[in-house]
Amino acid sequence: MNIENIEAFVLVNHFGSINKASKALFLSQPSVTARIQTLERELDTKLFDRVGRQLVITEQAKEFLPYAEQIIQYYKTGKKQLKVKELSDQLIIGCTELVSNYLIPKVIPAFTKKHPDVQLKLVTGSSDAIQNKVLNREVDIGFVRNSSHPLITSEKVLESPINLFVQPHHPFASFDSINIEALAQEPIIFFECGSLDWSMIRNLFQNLSVKPIIQYEVDNMETAKGLMVSGTGIGFLPEISVRNELARQELVHVNLPFVSNLSLKTNMIFYTEETPNYYTELLEIAKLEGSKRN
Repeated sequence: MNIENIEAFVLVNHFGSINKASKALFLSQPSVTARIQTLERELDTKLFDRVGRQLVITEQAKEFLPYAEQIIQYYKTGKKQLKVKELSDQLIIGCTELVSNYLIPKVIPAFTKKHPDVQLKLVTGSSDAIQNKVLNREVDIGFVRNSSHPLITSEKVLESPINLFVQPHHPFASFDSINIEALAQEPIIFFECGSLDWSMIRNLFQNLSVKPIIQYEVDNMETAKGLMVSGTGIGFLPEISVRNELARQELVHVNLPFVSNLSLKTNMIFYTEETPNYYTELLEIAKLEGSKRN
């Protein structure tokens, strides 16, 4: 039984006229008449008698009317409830500071364009903290360093090279490449993020007879980048964090063969037994945005 036919029956009874009912439904009169006739065949009952210019409900149809009105009301209530649920959809995303600052601002607009009614909640923390929140089901999806936990599903979305960056007017900017001895003569701004590859950058200098001048050691990537842009020193950063500065020619990349294989990796994770809604779409968007270079 078609809900639209029942709605036509209720409105024709309300207005006592097919003409007025058709206007309320934004349909032609023949369309409304066809719906009434279809419902009559389904119920095997005549629904209206014509008295002059007015349609009058039959006695048998009167018995059906309260059920028809109930059906319409239940349908509208159910439709409204589905809309409320859709609007209340929430996705909790946990991520590291790197992802929060440089990847999420690209991912969220692309995701929201497809799912404007999904409410997003972002939580920032260390990789270990975010992984624990995923395991405790406090976060639906996490962006962290690679996880080998048996209850976690992990897939790489970003691999950002760790490079040396200097101001455009710095002497290194005009070199095709430099050696580590030359690098050791410069004041270095060192950002410590705790990753394995980052520790390898520090270890590069351990066997040198001349130790590098790590003049500034900071724990905030934006602070490190700001010092580099101001010309206070030079330093290593993941490429994703300086895309805007490279585009504005505020910093340039210096080729260092001995760090060409180092990168900062980020994976998307979730609790294996509970695949979150929208995971696949978010994964595709994150991979796409992570691969861009501007």
